Amino acid sequence: MKALSQRRRHPLAAVALLLMGLLITGGLYMAAGSVNEAKAATGYSASDIEQGEKLFVANCATCHGLNAEGTADGPSLIGVGAAAVDFQVGTGRMPMQMQGPQAQAKPVQFDDDQISQLSAFVASLGAGPAIPSDDVLDTSQGNSAAGGTVFRVNCAMCHNAAAAGGALTRGKFAPALAGVSEKHIYEAMITGPQNMPVFNESNISPDEKRDVITFLKEIESQGSPGGAKLGSLGPVAEGLFIWTAGLGIIIGFTIWLTSRPS
Repeated sequence: MKALSQRRRHPLAAVALLLMGLLITGGLYMAAGSVNEAKAATGYSASDIEQGEKLFVANCATCHGLNAEGTADGPSLIGVGAAAVDFQVGTGRMPMQMQGPQAQAKPVQFDDDQISQLSAFVASLGAGPAIPSDDVLDTSQGNSAAGGTVFRVNCAMCHNAAAAGGALTRGKFAPALAGVSEKHIYEAMITGPQNMPVFNESNISPDEKRDVITFLKEIESQGSPGGAKLGSLGPVAEGLFIWTAGLGIIIGFTIWLTSRPS
């Protein structure tokens, strides 16, 4: 106790305490600043990023690498942005059920909070497309006619003019767009999943993307007023069906006539 009291009365004790206090204060300030900086840069909290990293290591690192740098089984995710994760995980395409020409939609494996946390972690690795805001997804502000024009020019060659989907090369395909949420359609346009090209703002503006979504939701709500869709392939498929069915009826009638006793 005597030795301790002597150290307290040492002339440098006050200086040491002051320096210690400054170091602790500075350290706390830097830690808080880094947290705020990370949140400002990504829009997510440090807690979300931390939890997202844990989910990533447990569920995604096998294919994409511990640091999301990519492996032979999966591409790098650095710079793909939160929107890519929200689309791929939110539609059930990731984690992949099996290797194939492209990831297929299936039941979603994570809840909304976990998807947000995974998005936060990937977004913290590098700048990339963010999850779209509600205003660009508001179809009440969209123009269906203009969206139909944009869709036919940029999307119909793969997704079909009626958005019914279509086959591509080597086992790949463009999926049907009925039943896909507004958010996921927008995210697909800005991230280019699978074989789809990226449509950034210089290609299709945010307002035009909203118009496209408005068009898709309108034709989805209309259903098929003309009867059976026949794959929504248009008059070629309908004509082929009529020709095949009609020819079959003629052949059957001919066989029936010739089989009758004279």
